[in-house]
Amino acid sequence: MSDDAADREPAMNRDERDRRRKLAEIEDLGVPAWPSRFAASHTLEQAAETFGDLDGPGLDAIPEAERTVRVGGRVVAIRSFGKAAFLRLSEGPGTLQAHVRRDVLSERDFAVSKALDLGDWAGVTGPIFRTRTGELTVRADSLSFLAKALLPLPEKWHGLTDRDTRYRQRYLDLLGNPRTREVFRSRAGMVSAMRRFMDGEGFLEVETPMLQPLATGAAARPFQTRHRALGIDLYLRVAPELYLKRLVVGGFPRVYEINRNFRNEGLSTRHNPEFTMLEFYRAFSDCADMMEITERLVIAAARAVRGGEPAVFGDEEIRFEKPFARVSLLEVTGAALKEHGVALEDDDLRSAAPLAEAHRQLDLPLPPDESAGKLLLSLFEALAERRLIQPTFVTGYPVEVSPLSKASPDEPGITERFELFAGGLEIANGFSELNDPDEQAARFGEQMAKRQAGEEHAMDWDYIEALRHGLPPTGGCGVGVDRVAMLLTNSPAIRDVILFPHLRPREGR
Repeated sequence: MSDDAADREPAMNRDERDRRRKLAEIEDLGVPAWPSRFAASHTLEQAAETFGDLDGPGLDAIPEAERTVRVGGRVVAIRSFGKAAFLRLSEGPGTLQAHVRRDVLSERDFAVSKALDLGDWAGVTGPIFRTRTGELTVRADSLSFLAKALLPLPEKWHGLTDRDTRYRQRYLDLLGNPRTREVFRSRAGMVSAMRRFMDGEGFLEVETPMLQPLATGAAARPFQTRHRALGIDLYLRVAPELYLKRLVVGGFPRVYEINRNFRNEGLSTRHNPEFTMLEFYRAFSDCADMMEITERLVIAAARAVRGGEPAVFGDEEIRFEKPFARVSLLEVTGAALKEHGVALEDDDLRSAAPLAEAHRQLDLPLPPDESAGKLLLSLFEALAERRLIQPTFVTGYPVEVSPLSKASPDEPGITERFELFAGGLEIANGFSELNDPDEQAARFGEQMAKRQAGEEHAMDWDYIEALRHGLPPTGGCGVGVDRVAMLLTNSPAIRDVILFPHLRPREGR
């Protein structure tokens, strides 16, 4: 490398060279550079909880052997005073200070402490005490080097502010932003609450294939791959629905799955190609039953994250309390059109021509399939969805947009289906399951005839055969785990609640 090239090296590389030099110094002391194990007696959080209520005299009254801990963590702060230093160790939610002194540590351990950088991992063993300022601290009788951070932490330990970098290097985002760590702890607590709720309702948790021979269960563009040994094309699942209903046929009357779905479509604040759903099915139930259980499920999830407090999403407060509002698709779309200066009667809301004209008046793109049902749904999504801030069940979806839902016996062309909205987001979709095999086959045929470019609508004859063996009256629902997490953690984009979201490549990478 030429001198000119060396002069152009960024500061990060010079910092790494300095850190590598310190690592070599540690190795020269006979200390392993990358040790395999550290037998901690407590996590930092456990140590703080165990001794945190005791003041200095209270700690001094305990024999040293009984307050001696062996803890490890990342070094996030160093205050050096020549022959002594204070290290702040961090591990997950826990932090703890360690006091290292030349006259207490061995010569080698103290030399190691002098070679530590911010971001390194270290372990200390010693008794807990309180400093003159009352800080809970470990007096280090020994120090263990655990790992060298060859690159520095986010600037000044204040975390990343560039959103794109936060998504691409989530580990740095987690290191530097306590808010990010709290979002994902909240998400984990929410998912655990959902699982406890389903288990408590007598549902059996199951797993269904992610690689499927047919892309079924939803109208979406799938990801496709090739299985070499079998010599067949397979698809990453767009939804597990048809497999879960097969299990109801097979004798499991209550099943659920917390699953990953994959759709080869665009990115947005609400959409990621890989996302998480909770889907559940219950025999001897209908759409009304599914609304009732979905309401209780979402409330349980909200309480796990928010306690009894309302969720704050942007500028809105959302109260997940019974009863959720209920409106029909016709009602809420008609009201939204009226607000935009387009007044349509109920009959017009069921007819393709007036709905298409409303699109033109409002300069909205027409959907590829200009059936009345598709046009109505298009207007609802464009005008009404974002108005639904408080939890609201929308019912009365047309057959054209509900191929797996049972038709209403009272309203021609309408199905027993609902979608749940909150914060302007769709967070759940459920219905009375269509269990007539002949009608389901006909609906599949219609889907195949009207499929859009890139979508796969194969005739799933095995599922039809399963229905011929008898699916009892069944209700089902899918809940968008990521979107519920967005609402409960005040996260404006779905990428904020997915640890490693999909991103467009950076230029030149």
